Amino acid sequence: QVQLVESGGGLAQAGGSLRLSCAASGSIVSIVAMGWYRQYPGKQRELVATINSGGGRNYADSVKGRFTISRDNALNTVYLQMNSLKPEDTAVYYCNLRGYTDYVSWDDYWGQGTQVTVSS
Repeated sequence: QVQLVESGGGLAQAGGSLRLSCAASGSIVSIVAMGWYRQYPGKQRELVATINSGGGRNYADSVKGRFTISRDNALNTVYLQMNSLKPEDTAVYYCNLRGYTDYVSWDDYWGQGTQVTVSS
């Protein structure tokens, strides 16, 4: 099993910053990528940012230039630095790990979600 523990969500003012952290533990053989997704009420979960095993990063257009994803491979931890926050960034943010717990196939694992609220 894989466990993802998120922290760092909360309330910020528009223009402010928050930093999310997600620590992975469990029977992880290999990580393909880690990332962050967010979900608005009544909407599907959407990609915010991902970082793969080679360090390649991918961002949603709406967060480019404002959010930065990083990863500590030794700690199996991924971070999301969110700057210049906007009210439309208000959502539940979920950590994702795509990886192998065996040598056959990969799976997606999700954290419990952390609320980010940005006031105008």
